[in-house]
Amino acid sequence: MADGRLVIGTQRYSSWSLRGWLMVKLAQLNIDIDVVPLAGGGKTTVLKTLSPNGCVPYLEHEGAVVWDSLSIAEYCAEYQPTLWPSKRSERAIARSISAEMHSGFRGVRSALPMNLGRDARPLAEELTEDVLKDIARIDAIWTDARTRYGADGPYLFGASFGNADAMFAPIVCRFLSYGVTGLSDVSRAYMDAVRQHPLMQEWYKEAADEPVEWQLDMYESIP
Repeated sequence: MADGRLVIGTQRYSSWSLRGWLMVKLAQLNIDIDVVPLAGGGKTTVLKTLSPNGCVPYLEHEGAVVWDSLSIAEYCAEYQPTLWPSKRSERAIARSISAEMHSGFRGVRSALPMNLGRDARPLAEELTEDVLKDIARIDAIWTDARTRYGADGPYLFGASFGNADAMFAPIVCRFLSYGVTGLSDVSRAYMDAVRQHPLMQEWYKEAADEPVEWQLDMYESIP
């Protein structure tokens, strides 16, 4: 019997759901996964009755209720401390870049919405200065973390796919979907490693198996 549940949205589109799902999977929590088809544009009214903030992901586990991806990250790390780096100074960096991802990069979020059905197809229009600035900053974060802390493996802080990687995983999806160019070789290698992680492959497969009726024209029609 499961110890709780994680409520997520359409896996094809829901970047925040991907983050929470990766974290609970990495922490090996024994939970059920409830997928709610999203209506888009904050119009998924059923979430208002499922989650305290009306958003996904939302975790119930052994009597605890947790919402917001960073809170889920910290909760999961209580069960699996390796989700954050072992060194205090590296944990500080990992938490800082995770928080920056959580609160920033609005240009990328707006211009490049997650759609796992889109494969390396650039936008028809040129990217704006705000989007290019976000891409450059993300590239710098990945390159710096991999160069300074990633010698032992392919992820931001080495051999373990952790909370910081989970926070940036949807950006990897976006960059792959829209064929984003101009990234460093280090960032490109990092994106390949994230995409090939078994949990990412599992998420992509489940997204591909979702009913066609769940697809939204607001995302599918982006040229």
